[in-house]
Amino acid sequence: MLKGLGNREALRGGYLINLSSLEKMELTVGSGENNFSMSRGSFVYRQNFSKKSKCTFVNKETTENGYVLHFKDGEQEHAISVKEESGKISVDYVGEAPEGINRFWLSVPTNPKERIYGCGETYSKFNLKGEKVRIWVAEHQNVGRISKKIIKRATLGKLIGDQPKKTLKFSKYESYYAQPTFTSSDKYYVHVFTNAYSEFDFSKKDRITFYLQESPHFVTESADTFTLVSEKLSALLGRVDALPDWIYDGAILAIQEGCEAVDAKLKKAEEAGIKVCGVWSQDWSGCRRTGFGYQVMWNWAWDKELYVGLDEKIKEWNAKGVKFLGYINPFMAIEKELYAYASEKGYCVKDKEGKDYLVTITTFPAAMIDFTNPDAYEWYKGLIKENMIGLGLSGWMADFGEYLPVDSVLYSGEDPEVIHNQWPAIWAKMNREAIRECGKEGEVFFFTRAGHTGTIAASTMMWTGDQHVDWSVDDGLISTVPATLSLAMSGYGVTHSDAGGYTTYGKLLSRSKELLMRWEEMNAFTPLLRTHEGNQPVNDVQFDADEELLAHTAKCSKMHAALKPYMIELVEEQTKKGTPVMRPLFYHYDEEQAYEEMTEYMLGRDLLVAPVYEKGRNSRSVYLPKDAWIHLFTKKEYTGGTVTVDAPIGCPPVFVRKDSAKAEALLKISDV
Repeated sequence: MLKGLGNREALRGGYLINLSSLEKMELTVGSGENNFSMSRGSFVYRQNFSKKSKCTFVNKETTENGYVLHFKDGEQEHAISVKEESGKISVDYVGEAPEGINRFWLSVPTNPKERIYGCGETYSKFNLKGEKVRIWVAEHQNVGRISKKIIKRATLGKLIGDQPKKTLKFSKYESYYAQPTFTSSDKYYVHVFTNAYSEFDFSKKDRITFYLQESPHFVTESADTFTLVSEKLSALLGRVDALPDWIYDGAILAIQEGCEAVDAKLKKAEEAGIKVCGVWSQDWSGCRRTGFGYQVMWNWAWDKELYVGLDEKIKEWNAKGVKFLGYINPFMAIEKELYAYASEKGYCVKDKEGKDYLVTITTFPAAMIDFTNPDAYEWYKGLIKENMIGLGLSGWMADFGEYLPVDSVLYSGEDPEVIHNQWPAIWAKMNREAIRECGKEGEVFFFTRAGHTGTIAASTMMWTGDQHVDWSVDDGLISTVPATLSLAMSGYGVTHSDAGGYTTYGKLLSRSKELLMRWEEMNAFTPLLRTHEGNQPVNDVQFDADEELLAHTAKCSKMHAALKPYMIELVEEQTKKGTPVMRPLFYHYDEEQAYEEMTEYMLGRDLLVAPVYEKGRNSRSVYLPKDAWIHLFTKKEYTGGTVTVDAPIGCPPVFVRKDSAKAEALLKISDV
């Protein structure tokens, strides 16, 4: 008798999305208009339908590599081509849609027991079965959600973020990274070629429905292992290039407010034994103090008053093995000289009246550079090449990319509703080109938060965005795990997070010492260990707050550095085969619980990491797949099942696969 997902071959019988099952697809067509409204990157979406009609199946026409399904909608005819070549199945709407038809619902039968993962980045859910997913790039940190959390904390007198199991409805979330791609537990992927707004409906047990505003076109492939599924998916979408080796040599510390501040904190870090491979000074271009906090001045040139002698200091720090990193985004501060130049040249995105479109970000307006204008694109890329790489920066955060207004006017004349989702990939591509054109591949890297189709091939690393400085499942520490795993199952396999989180609001939402320590020890077992001061550094505990924190950061930096040979190997595997560095447990273990686990992850094949994500806990319940495991810190052996292990700060639940050829070396990580 079939139980769960154990009998893989039994599930393949007619359930997999394949030539046989696709014969039973259903098509609905219609006409409609979108109505978007945007506030600080968050979108309210409505639409009006003038027509929605389920098509009648007419017949199936056999072709050389598949077939064509013919449908009728009244007098209008529609055809869907299904063909298979070299194991890849392509589904395409044939020809142009009849006049007035701009909405399509394509429904295909699937296995009622399968799980669905991906669609870009999801934070409070990993298995998307039962949900409807909106494929629309947006600001994940909705101002309304933050405000409600703050109000509850102020009025109820308790910290909502300290209750990690309390979550919002999935439909309330938006995502920085939305991609029309998913992977099934039945070992196949689907990628839809669409850039316009779309929705994937997984709410029915036995069918998946794609709601599209462009003519349907998708591909799917299956394999016998998830490794092969990832390899096939990455062959389609692209793979990340190798990262500089120096990023694994310790921690990248967030330090701001000038060269003297950097030197002072580096001295404290050195005296505490912290292995520092980089300093990230996001305010290298200046600062802006607002009601939201300490923010960057978006004028992409070295602020020589704040960072006196930075060019020489970068050389000095580099000589000590400490790289210097900065920050950039696609906006420009309207009170500064670079914006004045861009505006005069006509380089900015325009509104309907032909004026520069000013978008409100937190508390201030900013202009956007129009990347569809070739001259503007090259000018902005030149800022990266000359003002950042030319200054000596070895990396940076390439922030934002989600805010292109749908009522803007672009230089190219293209529809912003279609270009909106592409904007993050265009932005990443510019940053990647700047590095290549400067001959700095393998030395310089950047990390992005926004994404869509095309981002994987254009970016070098993701980070999971602006988490709250709390323990909430929605937006806190543990939300980074499903976010990372969903990206992995969408084809993007190199991700990290801000150690300690970012979003702060006075004392009502501020970072505790315990939270920072737990976040640092988790991030020691990710591709990059990088701290963040938060948007209100004075209200957040920092890595150098006291001797205990300095010692803890030192230990985490050394553990991360000890992982260097293993991490290089994992990233190389990603660049060659698309295998994600951080993987869900089911990637290697075909067990029922593995398909639902979203608070643990495999770091490569040989390490299982289960972060402590609840306040005040010194132990954690861990699900271990059936295998031989050795606890990294106690060296106690386990054979699988759910176990409770001690987890004092500095000793997160990490397990080494006993039968690994690397077990002996990995077990030494705790000796630092």
